[in-house]
Formats: sequence, structure tokens, C-alpha cells
Amino acid sequence: MFLENSLNAKKQFGWIEVICGSMFSGKTEELIRRLRRSQFAKQKIEIFKPTLDSRYDTEMITSHDQNQIHSTSVPAAANIRILANGCDVVGIDEAQFFDDEIIQVCNDLANSGIRVIVAGLDMDYKGNPFGPMPGLMATAEHVTKVHAICTQTGNLANYSHRISSNESIVHLGEKDSYEPLSREAFFNAYHKKNNKDS
Repeated sequence: MFLENSLNAKKQFGWIEVICGSMFSGKTEELIRRLRRSQFAKQKIEIFKPTLDSRYDTEMITSHDQNQIHSTSVPAAANIRILANGCDVVGIDEAQFFDDEIIQVCNDLANSGIRVIVAGLDMDYKGNPFGPMPGLMATAEHVTKVHAICTQTGNLANYSHRISSNESIVHLGEKDSYEPLSREAFFNAYHKKNNKDS
């Protein structure tokens, strides 16, 4: 699916791959899988995540299935540009938590010949596009949307429904705070909550 070997080795541009979807859809699992393939190919990789995300470990990216790969926590997207010097592949997890500068950073890395693999939530808990993700998806060569299974209908889920009472857009949580829902289940849950609040 991906052109991991350039057709013109003398002059190489990189590219951007975005893996997006709801909570519990396997975004981080897919990111780790792609990065491990690059490691097996003896490519030089660097992996980054926002300092904000310390749910499992400050030095590891961890999937919900507990698969892990070493990473560097950075407070801002600008740090990635500096720390990724000399890499073949850069992985970025939880990209929705970075500011919009992440879009330019990813494009600069790709333009310098680096394969950039980015994972993140495409929508927030209200069903709105999340942070820089729309811009990353627009400039990426490859976008993979992964889906969870709806906890209410068993259909494909692409919404992250918040079941906790916290209403801030950025709220780190797991199964105690979120459930994946299909469009129908999300619409019904959101409509029910808004009618209750009014």
C-alpha cells in the first residue's frame, strides 16, 4: 500500500501518512505496526508524543492492547523538527493535542525526505474536527481511517462519546471516560443529553 522504496533514490522527497479514527479504533496499534516494520528494515526512526499525554508512560507510546514502543515526549511541535534531524521515519502519536504548527512541521520533514506517520483522533467528543487533524489529513499523501466497534449497536464506530461529566475539549481518559459509538448511537446519545440539559 505504501511506497516505502523510492523510485528515484538520488532525489527523494518524503511523505505524510495519517492514521485517524475514534477512541479504541486501533490508531496507536497501527502506528506501532508501521514503525516496527521500519525498525526491521534498519531505518532510523524517531517517535514523538505530546507531553500532555502521560496516561501510560512518559517515555513510551502505548496502545490500549498494551503494545509499546519507545518515544520522546515534547511540549510543542517545534521540538520535533529539531529532534528528528537525520531520521528516515518519524512517528507522531496523539497529534490532535499539538497546536497547528504540527502541520508545517510534518510538511517540512516530508519535504526534507522523511516519511512521517501521524496518528490522532479526527473528531473531539462533540463530533467536531479535532485541532490540527483536518489540516494534516488535507496535506497527507495517505490517510487511513480506522474504526472501533460501537458498544451499543455492534456497527462500525467512528465517534468517541464521552460518558464522564467533564466538558473540556481535552480530557485524557480510557474506558471509564469514553465509548466508541456509530453515527446513529452517537446522534441519539448526544440528542438525549442535550434535551436533558435544556
